[in-house]
Amino acid sequence: MKIGLKLVALLTILITFSCSKEEESNTSEEFIKAADMSMLPLIESEGTIYYNTNNIAEDALLTLKNAGCNTIRIRLWHTPTVNQSGFNEVKSLAQRVKNHGMKVWLSVHYSDTWADPGNQEKPSAWNGLTFTQLKTQVENYTATIVNEIQPDIFQIGNEINNGFIYPDGNLESNETQFLSLLASASTVIRTNRPATKIMLHYAGITGASWFFYKTAAIDYDYIGLSYYPIWHGTDINLLQHTITLLGQTHNKKVLVAETSYPFTFGWNDWTNNVIGLANQIHPNYAGSPEGQKAFLQQIKNTVKNTPNGLGFCYWGTEWIAFRGTVSTNGSSWENQALWDFNHKVLPAISVFE
Repeated sequence: MKIGLKLVALLTILITFSCSKEEESNTSEEFIKAADMSMLPLIESEGTIYYNTNNIAEDALLTLKNAGCNTIRIRLWHTPTVNQSGFNEVKSLAQRVKNHGMKVWLSVHYSDTWADPGNQEKPSAWNGLTFTQLKTQVENYTATIVNEIQPDIFQIGNEINNGFIYPDGNLESNETQFLSLLASASTVIRTNRPATKIMLHYAGITGASWFFYKTAAIDYDYIGLSYYPIWHGTDINLLQHTITLLGQTHNKKVLVAETSYPFTFGWNDWTNNVIGLANQIHPNYAGSPEGQKAFLQQIKNTVKNTPNGLGFCYWGTEWIAFRGTVSTNGSSWENQALWDFNHKVLPAISVFE
């Protein structure tokens, strides 16, 4: 009887140890502190210099790395008509990121230009294809990206609330085809580079549960949400609730894949800014350097305080007014960048610590 009790006790200890090790393994992924730096090559090519906290000229990527940023997000367009975000540029920037010891997160738009909830234009090279031919092109393109750039995170599409690669991949009008394209891309990534994490990206909070219900059968790892108070409201408690609900419902890690905040309502060029009024931001955080820092800290804390929260990414990090103070095609985001109008890094960078 005593031997039997000892065996039960020993089994209990082994099971407990095994479960605790499993829990430790499940939660051991590094918290992602990311910055989108997609515009950096273009801005640097026009002679712009960034300065660190000591007001010393420094590679912006190194400034971020030294501050604690561990991942850089990069936008990829298929065949851009402008001189940015093309394959070779992205591949080169990704290598710079790796050389700094940071992870590469690709935001693959599957478009020649900006893709978002209102724009999901098919690459011009894919016009006129049958759906079968289009699917093959998606698979080949995805394989090339994975094999040549080898990202740590592959985001299939950008803010694909109602699908991507229109009209074939429109979720509302061609749901079966949308899911087929998504599944094909996922399979290619898994086959070619199993270590790469796959993300599905939705803009906002409202409707997120519906979207991830629709995509539940897709093989992926991370749920990405965009959260900007100007477009998605100021209820950060609702953001936290949504992250918790999605993470637990789908057993996925969740990230705030895009967010930003103004450090001023002023401007530094003649390109109209997205934000310029107090009623466009969160009432608890001023449009000031300290307000920007406090808002980003709140986003970081919100994600950390959810069971499945894995990280955040700041968008427009580098997008300062790089074409001069009277430019009409400079930056609509210079008052939300993480470098000020003198190109010196702002206090919010300390949130990456």
